[in-house]
Amino acid sequence: MHTEPTSGTEPEIRTLASSVIYSDNWMRLRKDEIERADGSHGTYAVVERDNFAVIIPAENGGFFLVEEYRYPLGRRCWSFPQGSFPKGEDGTPEELARTELAQETGLRAANLARLGTLSASHGSSSQYGEYWLATGLIQGPTDLEPEELGLRHEWVPRAGFEAMIRDERIVDDSSLAGYALLLLAERRGEISLP
Repeated sequence: MHTEPTSGTEPEIRTLASSVIYSDNWMRLRKDEIERADGSHGTYAVVERDNFAVIIPAENGGFFLVEEYRYPLGRRCWSFPQGSFPKGEDGTPEELARTELAQETGLRAANLARLGTLSASHGSSSQYGEYWLATGLIQGPTDLEPEELGLRHEWVPRAGFEAMIRDERIVDDSSLAGYALLLLAERRGEISLP
């Protein structure tokens, strides 16, 4: 995935020291002592997480969504299927998208189109998300991870998806970012959903 700056002049910040404050199978929290371009010193906290895929499974004028309990929010939420490789596993962004789609929904996609790459919380994290449109869907078995127990998936029409955003059943920024990328691709004529 793209991780280099793409435009503009970046102020120089020099890292003087770096230490990992916390680490587990999903993330690392790093504290950096820095020196800014003007010579002043400070600290920066950075959340390091593996890059992830967000998949928009589209069929018959609507989308398949997943609903699961999100511990940090203390509630169940709807979103597009998404995730990263488990610790120690690796592959291409497309392989990750296909794996997450199959694990969470059981769906297999005949066609996978890349919609774009976006940073996730660029002010505090080094993580990027790769966004995909999945079509030509065939149902198969799911393969949920232990953290995904209780996850369910459901097809909703596009108007229903937008209503779920309005009434805050969908609050996931990655899902909204993916939908925005889809709308832009449709507006440019690159994608036309049936």
